[in-house]
Amino acid sequence: MTIGTLQVQQKTINREELLQKAKEVGELAEKHALQADIDAQLPDIVIEKIKEAGFQYLHRPKEYGGQELDFHTFGDIIRTVANHNVSAAWITYFSIIHDTWPAFLPKEARDELYESKALLADVFAPVGKITDDPDGKGYRISGLWNFCSGVLWSDWIALGAIHQMRDGSEPELGLYIVHKKDVEIVKNWNPIGLRGTGSNAVKVDDVYVPADKVFQIKRVIEGATAPDGNYDKDYQLFNVPYLAYFFSGFSQIAIGGLERLVNDFEAKTKGRVRIYNKNANEQDNSVAQRALGEFKIKLYSLQLMAKEYMNKLTYYQENSIRVLPEEEREQLFAMRGHIAKTSSEMATQILVTLGGNSLYKEQHSERFLRDLIAVAAHPTHLYDDAMVGYGKTVLGFDGHPMW
Repeated sequence: MTIGTLQVQQKTINREELLQKAKEVGELAEKHALQADIDAQLPDIVIEKIKEAGFQYLHRPKEYGGQELDFHTFGDIIRTVANHNVSAAWITYFSIIHDTWPAFLPKEARDELYESKALLADVFAPVGKITDDPDGKGYRISGLWNFCSGVLWSDWIALGAIHQMRDGSEPELGLYIVHKKDVEIVKNWNPIGLRGTGSNAVKVDDVYVPADKVFQIKRVIEGATAPDGNYDKDYQLFNVPYLAYFFSGFSQIAIGGLERLVNDFEAKTKGRVRIYNKNANEQDNSVAQRALGEFKIKLYSLQLMAKEYMNKLTYYQENSIRVLPEEEREQLFAMRGHIAKTSSEMATQILVTLGGNSLYKEQHSERFLRDLIAVAAHPTHLYDDAMVGYGKTVLGFDGHPMW
């Protein structure tokens, strides 16, 4: 099949092959993890491995080479990479979900972005300033956006701003899409964790954005699809609550990193000797035994919750549910918040229980801890906001205005 100049090859999902590719991405990223921490970005060889795997195409519409990847395999790809490197899982996840919002653009812009075969980046934060262009059609955007994950390797960047569009009745959140040639990358990424993501800031000064390159996210949240009616109505992501999907991978990242820490705790406990306790073997220590049992069962509960989240997405797709009741929407927020917070707390407990030898960067445990703390700090699953939002809806009030 040919779409414009884009050659599209329909493929059949091969779960084992995809997970093997995810493992290879993770293993390669782990080899470069120490240097990536220093450089505050993954090396290009890892990004090329992600692109080579073709993950960014998986959730595109089928006419653009997408495969309608089931949500469980989608989550398992991210989790598998995170078993080895959380930053690489973050970029893998974003490469997939960012390649879905062109599907919600008019056809001409949709074709242009998909035919570019480029990675895409975005920042939802509505910090931009928008003005109507004198041409009576497009817009002009200016501003500085922090936390632009993947910007170092992306050609198109969607930036958040609130503005009343020409066909709108009130100001609304939109993502205004610009090309990398029109932005300045401000290298300010120096965080505690997720250092390899290279999530630097972008600065834009009065750049023109045509009307068909505005991702009307507020309308999509309210159930809209492609605005021109020229689209595949059976497209997977036109039949789920978009933000519930868009945020689903964060839990998989957290659990993938936590799985690695729990497995490391088990392995290190089996080989650990307590020199200050008469050279006792740690695996014979009831305290260590109890800790391992607790870590395993808590991890299992988080895995089940993340699986249920994907079950819900599958149900929404099968029943073409785009907009959720407030309580269910906030329940998903609470699930994400619980998984993120619990993962970071468990990671801290694991490192402290393992003791001083696990503080060395070469042991990787401290990096996973720092990464999971950074994951938990993302606004789409902040624990307190999530629990307040969910509790309010249970009592009949409106939940969080965004998440």
